[in-house]
Amino acid sequence: MTWDWAVFLGDDGSGRTYLEWLFEAWQWTLAVAGGSWVVAVVVGAFVGTLRTLPNSPWLVRAGNAWVELFRNIPILVQLFIWYFVVPKVFPPFREVPGYLLVVFALGFFTSARIAEQVRAGIQSLPRGQRNAGMAMGFSTWQTYRYVLLPMAFRIILPPLTSESMNLLKNSSVAFAVSIPELTMYAMQVQEETSRGIEVYLVVTAAYAVSAFAVNRVFAYIERRVQIPGFIAAGGAGAH
Repeated sequence: MTWDWAVFLGDDGSGRTYLEWLFEAWQWTLAVAGGSWVVAVVVGAFVGTLRTLPNSPWLVRAGNAWVELFRNIPILVQLFIWYFVVPKVFPPFREVPGYLLVVFALGFFTSARIAEQVRAGIQSLPRGQRNAGMAMGFSTWQTYRYVLLPMAFRIILPPLTSESMNLLKNSSVAFAVSIPELTMYAMQVQEETSRGIEVYLVVTAAYAVSAFAVNRVFAYIERRVQIPGFIAAGGAGAH
């Protein structure tokens, strides 16, 4: 077997090299993962908070239903529903770019998992934290905004790091609806050049570098925001 790394310098037929195409595909992967992450964190934090509200059983049930629905349906099925079914049922979505439909699918799927982490983070806090906020005259939402959620997010940073890395890898399903990200790039270039080993090794390295960068960013944030000496209820520490 011989290696031919010069394949990336070849013309893909449109005036660009396969290396330039690689970086374009990489940008699509990061764009899909980044957009999905924003949706997942915003929706996940909201749903996770709903699941811990006192004296609001219907809101708690609604949050539980969201989590059970989105985490028990395979991501590829959800992607196809968003891309093929939703525009048929709701015509306005026909004007929504395919990229955004993929972002919604991945974001909502991941939001269910983040919601579970947020719920666990809030419930791991000592009850006195909530009582202290209420004693200061905060409303329920102010107590969550200024007291509970800031501490809960510090607690859940390690699992949130793993979830963010998983989201980056899950973005590869976008190839199924023709989003030109890394996985689709690898498949198409392999078909055109028959150099599958080189292509898939480079794409694997791109995913690994991206995931490692996400890990390092969250590790830095974790060091910056950790609460020295804080131990959550149940023995879970905030690192």
